[in-house]
Amino acid sequence: MRVLAFIRVVPVGTETASISSYVAEAVKILESAGLKYEVTPFGTAVEAGSIREVAEAVERVAERLRVMGVPRLLIDISFDLRYDKEITLDYKVRSLLSKVEKVST
Repeated sequence: MRVLAFIRVVPVGTETASISSYVAEAVKILESAGLKYEVTPFGTAVEAGSIREVAEAVERVAERLRVMGVPRLLIDISFDLRYDKEITLDYKVRSLLSKVEKVST
């Protein structure tokens, strides 16, 4: 079973309002964990083999940002668990786009 997750990491109390350098570090960790991911303007979609795999990567992200000096960190995670069939990030996007095309024709 593939596990899809949407992760949003929000550093709080940093010296600047920009968070892209922290997000970049988080994405590097997802990449090094071998997880498929898609960055969006408001979070990152992740495809993994298990909830544990996502949790371990998020734990590494939290530790890395702590070491970088982030005094507080908010993390939102949503999971999409589909038991009736195998789904992927690509599948979900293709499914949506096929429906959008049907509506626009």
